[in-house]
Amino acid sequence: MKFSKTILVAEIGINHNGDMALAEDMIRSAALSGANAVKFQNYRTEDFISNKRLRYAYKSQGRDVEEPQFDMFKRCELTFADIVRLKKICDSVGVDFFSTPTGEEGIFDLIKVGAKYIKNGSDYLGHIPLIQEMARSGVPTILSTGMATEEEVSDAVSAYRQAGGSELILLACTSAYPTPIESLHLRRISTLSQNYSCPSGFSDHSSGWEAAVAAVSLGACMIEKHFTTDRSLPGPDQWFSSTPDEFAELVRRVRDVEKMLGSGDLSPTLAEAESRKNFRLSCTSARDLRAGIPLQQSDIVFRRPANGLPPKSLHLILGKCLKEAVTEGSPLNLTDFYL
Repeated sequence: MKFSKTILVAEIGINHNGDMALAEDMIRSAALSGANAVKFQNYRTEDFISNKRLRYAYKSQGRDVEEPQFDMFKRCELTFADIVRLKKICDSVGVDFFSTPTGEEGIFDLIKVGAKYIKNGSDYLGHIPLIQEMARSGVPTILSTGMATEEEVSDAVSAYRQAGGSELILLACTSAYPTPIESLHLRRISTLSQNYSCPSGFSDHSSGWEAAVAAVSLGACMIEKHFTTDRSLPGPDQWFSSTPDEFAELVRRVRDVEKMLGSGDLSPTLAEAESRKNFRLSCTSARDLRAGIPLQQSDIVFRRPANGLPPKSLHLILGKCLKEAVTEGSPLNLTDFYL
């Protein structure tokens, strides 16, 4: 896979709280903020929670909340009808839709609606059967590598490829919310790409836009950032998610750094055309020179502008005779000499 620009993903996740009107509003806000794609989670709670007594503590609306994990996830589940509805909204505003399933049924639902990608979350990196099913789907797959050892990443990539998958993106990720800057380890982006010969990106759980910009400078093809329309909404992820204004600022910063990165081609840029002509040196007469006299080294100096022979071509005119006399400071070109 090749990317002409970084894919900027607004991860809505479960910030919609099961309210599809809110989910639609978030999609539209993400699109207006410059997102290329939005990501949801079309999990089934029973796929990963059996013990309904498991508790989850989190921050919400400025206070500490604790409740059963099962209850929290269950109220945010998406039905297939929800997925169809959200995909239509994405299409209408020009952003790509994709999601994180937790079972084969979820994968099939995403195939049915034409999801751009399928994502495997960091918590599911060890779920090899699901990764193999993602590979068999034929849909480009994103594997997030939060909490993973190198062996676990290698196992997941091998499973994906052995099952026939070919379009893979690996995301560097630190599963801490928000992530302290010293725990980001952005060099993993390059390591993932080099070690597994595939595009790599960054699932950004830090605050602000700085880490995303640094990731792009390291070659990230995709940036994923949690997104909400209002951090005062209830829910475990709202308080550290980007608002529309913050996401728009991230987009601007990333697009600016993409322009700065430009091309690796070692040649003058268009902006340097005038500078090259005015600031580079050329072979210039050191004094008034008569015609018909072989030129010596002392007859030539290197001066601005670059409208004569470049200094490296000095040997072409040494010992040669001028056709006509020139005054001091005249640029010297091959056409001025009998060769």
